Amino acid sequence: MKLKHSDHYPFRSEAAKRRYLKRYDKRATAWPVPSEERSVNTSFGSTFVRVSGPSGAQPVIMLPGIGSPGLLFSPNVASLSQHFQTFAVDNIHDYGRSVETRPVTGADDFATWLDEVCTGLNLGTSVNFLGLSYGGWIAAQYAIRFPGRVRRLVLLAPAGTVASVPWGFIWRGILCLIPFRFFLKNFVNWISTADATDQRALRLITQVADDTYLAQRSFKHRRIVPPVPLTDEQLASLPPSTLFLVGDKEVIFDTHKALLRLGSVAPQIRAELIHGTGHDFFAARAHEVNRRIIDFLK
Repeated sequence: MKLKHSDHYPFRSEAAKRRYLKRYDKRATAWPVPSEERSVNTSFGSTFVRVSGPSGAQPVIMLPGIGSPGLLFSPNVASLSQHFQTFAVDNIHDYGRSVETRPVTGADDFATWLDEVCTGLNLGTSVNFLGLSYGGWIAAQYAIRFPGRVRRLVLLAPAGTVASVPWGFIWRGILCLIPFRFFLKNFVNWISTADATDQRALRLITQVADDTYLAQRSFKHRRIVPPVPLTDEQLASLPPSTLFLVGDKEVIFDTHKALLRLGSVAPQIRAELIHGTGHDFFAARAHEVNRRIIDFLK
């Protein structure tokens, strides 16, 4: 079913659209490497993709966490694009420049959409996938359904994939729906561990909170597809060329339980900890995270 929409869809108004895209484009000027903007038509709508790195190099599809566009990967793309051609995707069912015209209702839809994106980008059958948080859940769901297209899979603290999201996280997330910046900044600070000496990570965390607050006020409401944990059989079916990377201070799931479960039902997955970090480890420990990803993908 196609969604009925106005000229300013998926925004609340034309003014909201201008306001959000102005901020988005300003953020895009800080992308640390040259990039090409592409729009890929799919049966779920138009998907915005930012492409960096040498043409013809091994492709890496980058899927951000919920509430953020592909620009979230600014701490990682400079290093990764030295070795790979990176494709930072704006999730079709989230904030950003992608425009959803057919509702995504579950994991099957996400996997179909992502496969259509890969086809539209002419990426062939040997693609690397990197998913952060909710993007990790989408990447894992894709790998289960389209294993023949996955070369390597990197899951960065994938939300609701190995272990359930706790009620404390859900409750704090619900508070973020209240239209006050305080609740959102408090939530972002809670999931993060960057300290006062980590200025770049702190700036990114502040930007994420401010950008998400603006997006909440600019976009029409969409129902979130909840990230349901994979079954034992699904985890066991993930490719052996899978890296699970997480901070030891993660709060969106129990790291210890997740690692125990992987060791029990999916020992083929390479699981590693980044010590002293929470959900912001991709930025707070960008140098170490980038090195581990590059070593794994190469």
